[in-house]
Amino acid sequence: MRFKTNINCGGCVRGVTPALDGHKSIKRWKVDLESINRILTVHAEDEVSSAEISAGIADAGFIALPV
Repeated sequence: MRFKTNINCGGCVRGVTPALDGHKSIKRWKVDLESINRILTVHAEDEVSSAEISAGIADAGFIALPV
């Protein structure tokens, strides 16, 4: 799954790390800080929805919109 985010620096990545690493269905993830769109790519099992990931990111104080 891919999301456009407002995660724009290493500090922001550290801010969302607990939410993403703490989700049992997420296997790995990465934010492309070089892209102007700050794309978050999430590799997860089928049981997690993009809405659930967006909500977890929102709880961490950031925005993640599916692309």
